[in-house]
Amino acid sequence: MTVTGSRHVGSALDRVDAVEKVTGRARYAYDNAPAGLVHAVPVQATIARGEILEVDVDAILKRPGVVAAIWHGNAPRLPSADEELAVLQSRRVAYRGQYVAVVVAETLEDARNAARLLRVEYAAEEHDVELRADHPRMYRPERVNAGYATDTEDGDPDAALASAPVVVDAVYSTPAEHNNPMEPHATIAEWDGDGLTVHEPTQGASSLRASLGSLFGMPPAHVRVVSPYVGGGFGAKLKILPHVVIAALAAKQVGRPVKLAVTRRQMFAVTGYRTPTIQRVRLGAEAGGRLVAITHDVYEQTSIVAEFAEQAAVPSRMMYAAPHRRTTHRLVRLDVPTPSYMRGPGETPGMFALESAMDELAIACGVDPVELRVRNEPETDPESGLPFSSRNLVACLREGARRFGWAGRDPEPGVRRGGRLLVGTGVAASTYPAYRAPSSASARAEPDGRFTVRLAAADIGTGARTILAQIAADTLRTSPGLVVVELGDSALPSAVVAGGSMGSASWGTAVVRACEALRDRLEAAGGAVPPGGLEATADTTQEVRAQEPFARHAFGAQFAEVGVDADTGETRVLRLLGVFAAGRILNPTTARSQFIGGMTMGLSMALLEESIMDREFGDYLNHDLAQYHIAGCADVRDVQAFWVEEDDSHLNPMGSKGIGEIGIVGTAAAIANAVHHATGVRIRDLPIRMDKLVR
Repeated sequence: MTVTGSRHVGSALDRVDAVEKVTGRARYAYDNAPAGLVHAVPVQATIARGEILEVDVDAILKRPGVVAAIWHGNAPRLPSADEELAVLQSRRVAYRGQYVAVVVAETLEDARNAARLLRVEYAAEEHDVELRADHPRMYRPERVNAGYATDTEDGDPDAALASAPVVVDAVYSTPAEHNNPMEPHATIAEWDGDGLTVHEPTQGASSLRASLGSLFGMPPAHVRVVSPYVGGGFGAKLKILPHVVIAALAAKQVGRPVKLAVTRRQMFAVTGYRTPTIQRVRLGAEAGGRLVAITHDVYEQTSIVAEFAEQAAVPSRMMYAAPHRRTTHRLVRLDVPTPSYMRGPGETPGMFALESAMDELAIACGVDPVELRVRNEPETDPESGLPFSSRNLVACLREGARRFGWAGRDPEPGVRRGGRLLVGTGVAASTYPAYRAPSSASARAEPDGRFTVRLAAADIGTGARTILAQIAADTLRTSPGLVVVELGDSALPSAVVAGGSMGSASWGTAVVRACEALRDRLEAAGGAVPPGGLEATADTTQEVRAQEPFARHAFGAQFAEVGVDADTGETRVLRLLGVFAAGRILNPTTARSQFIGGMTMGLSMALLEESIMDREFGDYLNHDLAQYHIAGCADVRDVQAFWVEEDDSHLNPMGSKGIGEIGIVGTAAAIANAVHHATGVRIRDLPIRMDKLVR
């Protein structure tokens, strides 16, 4: 059974948790205050590399309200931990801002004051924090993020490039970027005998429970993670982070519940970021623009304590048809925090480089940029040879061009004026994999006629509760108003993380199967619900493993119009328009919000976002929202999102593809291409600042 012919899936249902959020009744992690609560404030390293010699805990323990001061010398030992999570387990300092101690006190004010005064002596060593493509310690990781092969090669790309009539050979770079969700990270950790309860804003309660169990050497069943509401994540809350470990350690040490709130400034060191990249893209083509060769080489950084290799070259493997292709990823370990997931990891920086190069190729060939992409549309996945479950990139390009008014565009750069502004337009393609992972769910019929659906999924602001209520209602042939969806608790049936744009597809499948099983039980009982209710469960592991071999991806086309001040170089995005092919749209209201949110984040990436490393001190200089600039209302003037109808029966019972990340992919390239069209200046290094345009 599928929900294809449903009444509620596909309708613009308002968010079912809207009232709780706007009235303040929604309880976030920081809102919890168990009896006996104390506050923890971590102390961060002031050197980028070296060793801790001494921590003067005795003086701090004499201060008012201080309960404990914990460092490597007196911290509880962790039975199992990788280097990044081995918090307070070693004297070594691997990056500036690393947690080296924590002060616990009766009040937050007392803890802050004591942490500020805690004296830590170091033996500093020379550090290296600069990413360079020619760094002597560059190495080839075994795999890159999401399990992809590090390098791939087909044909003879070097020979094809040498003989190609038209060649684009350019280097592009993207800076480090920090996630900065609206809700900062905060943890409340409480031990009860050998059991641990953690309140934490997380994108995956089930996976965090498993990680904590492994870290503290106890069965996952002894850990409970509670996270019913999450104020945004963008990947920053996808995995276990050091502050969760330090809160649990402190609670274990003092025997009381501990609250640890990560400040906005601290987040720039300890909650992940998008790695900076240096990318060389070479495109070889026939005179008419048909590609014969693509090579994409990526250089990025990771930390000394953990490896994270972003898969930036992966989209170049499947985006366009070319008989000769090569992609590579290289990594260097630096004295920096560990990079991590940020909305659209891999595709977002990688497609900036590829789609900028495609624009340069279109100009070199004298071919319209939309037409160039159409000419290079593959029939099957160029890398795997698998058929696409559905691929409607051309439809997105055509529909976007129609809506945007692309026809008749003058390709000449730097000739259109609107008062002081140089005006230009640009286009780029978007793509993102359509993942689905095993999950479980339960569905229960209540005696009063309502239904309760339970699973440990996370709603990070995307509208997951609403969509799952719609899916359940259609499967149960009832109204969404009669369905209560309980999420965000590891005590509920296990669910995959809210990441990789796979939440709705994965959780929705589990909800459909649980509701189908419940409906069968109800029919067998003649529709009667016993006083204790009637429940059914489902696990989709076998179904996901047995899915047919297809290349599954969402696609989109991004169009941008910019105005660049001819005197100052100040750039404004006048219009953004995106058209997407993402399977069946489950809820137009929440979907449009996701697409526009991603596009806005891509605008921010193009013009503003940049974490600046101080080479002398080994720290990010602009570690607050006063100096790390993100797009505000005045920057987002006209953003529109549309989609084409797409019927794909190879995906999941709903026929949906993920939409949380594709909106950001391609946006920065479309804006950079529009800036070139406006000014004649090609910006290959983000962000697009005034000093790069006015020379």
